[in-house]
Amino acid sequence: MLLSLTAAVLVVAVAVGGWMWLGRETPRPSALRTEATSAFYAAIDSRQNDATPLTADEVFPSSAETLGALRRVAADVFTDCSELLSGTTAEGCTQALRATYQGGSVAGQFVIFNLSDGRAADALVTDLRKDAFVRQDILFEAAGSSAQVRAMGHYVTVSWVGGKASAQDLVTALIALDGLGRVVQSRIVAAT
Repeated sequence: MLLSLTAAVLVVAVAVGGWMWLGRETPRPSALRTEATSAFYAAIDSRQNDATPLTADEVFPSSAETLGALRRVAADVFTDCSELLSGTTAEGCTQALRATYQGGSVAGQFVIFNLSDGRAADALVTDLRKDAFVRQDILFEAAGSSAQVRAMGHYVTVSWVGGKASAQDLVTALIALDGLGRVVQSRIVAAT
């Protein structure tokens, strides 16, 4: 009897733990704006035209340690892009770089994915627009948060901010984080 009671408790614990781990929803921003790639990025529509991997210093230079009221608290480089995604995969992705920022009651993160081409970038943007999204590295309340997802040639950038702040403070923080995507423009110049 004690053995069957112990087994039943163990089964319930495993089921609850599995539901909590696998069944929980992916946090998503309340406001999300997405953009597909365009002809502007034609010079870097394929990684073949832009083969040099991104570096942390290139994407997150020391001049971007502080962005307005936000201060960078971490920057990481990943070769397994799926580590940063929930609910999807990034086909052909060879690297992702992520920085997290915090300032006052606002927190956010910027992620850039290096995909094989513009079609793969657009496919990831489509997935992120639906049910999938990037995982939070720095926790902030997803309710009331805002994000910008852009395909730019074979890159996808995700800027996401949230916190207990005014709508204007969140917009200002989102614009500051999204500015990290300017690294792509230097790649266009190098490819032409």
